[in-house]
Amino acid sequence: MNPGSLLSRARQIGLLCVALVSPLAAAQDATPARLEVVVLGSGGPGATGRAGSSHLVLLDGVPRILVDAGPGSFARLGEARLSLARTDIVLLTHLHVDHVGELPGLFKARAVSTRGDIGFRVFGPAGHRGAEGDASFPSTRAFIDLLFGKAGAFSYLPAFSAPMTITASDVGTSRMQTLLSEDGLVISAVAGHHRDAPAVIYRVDYAGRSVTFSGDVDAEGLAGLRQIARGSSLLVFNSVVLDPPGSPPVLYTLHSPPAVIGEVARDAAVGSLLLGHLSPAVEHAHDDVRASIARSFAGKVTFAEDGMRMQP
Repeated sequence: MNPGSLLSRARQIGLLCVALVSPLAAAQDATPARLEVVVLGSGGPGATGRAGSSHLVLLDGVPRILVDAGPGSFARLGEARLSLARTDIVLLTHLHVDHVGELPGLFKARAVSTRGDIGFRVFGPAGHRGAEGDASFPSTRAFIDLLFGKAGAFSYLPAFSAPMTITASDVGTSRMQTLLSEDGLVISAVAGHHRDAPAVIYRVDYAGRSVTFSGDVDAEGLAGLRQIARGSSLLVFNSVVLDPPGSPPVLYTLHSPPAVIGEVARDAAVGSLLLGHLSPAVEHAHDDVRASIARSFAGKVTFAEDGMRMQP
């Protein structure tokens, strides 16, 4: 056989191998990530073009867990073309309106996505009765009842489209605890601290990967965050302020600056950071924020965008 024929034969064999392997490669590419985070809202409380803080956690490609429900996340969900038909777990970091304001709309989106029975398990902070002049916050159970209970603002919703049962649980302990463990999914929580607003920090473990959500956390909540985030594949950290004195002083009693974020990520030995709940100040200072974090933490740092998808 001459060299030309050999070359032609080799090409035919090569094309046959590609034809045989390509469907397998395509199938592998199409396999959903075991654990994935979708950013429904990456913004802060201001109307700056980003939706308010909200994330959707996918297990094996299926949206199962909603973490906060900031204003605008309803529209971002539609843009992401994701269905809430199997979403049954809601984790609320705290009850400020920029983190829970869209909850009724998202619950209704779930109600019209199926005609079968719907069961929501909602976890969130315990209540706080402020002293004179201080803010008061209902417990998560009371909050859900105010929205969807028999005398609630949206009492019609549990029977509107499909039978809906909402089970709310208050999380108030300062010790790390397991909220849920089933089918390889483990959700843990520890109390955070957001000045006068009761707050909770959550960790989701699944299929050997993990993601921790800081929520809005100030200096008093960092010990719990370091504990629960230890070894996390991904730490989602709310980034609202610049290093002092770059932001209004009052904001440092509510949030953690970049230098502290870097120290926490280092101490907890997390794999990477996703910065969310971004304020305009942080949004316009990416280089400075990244440099500040890098003084302590050498891992990957990503700034969240609405619609972003990440695999921890």
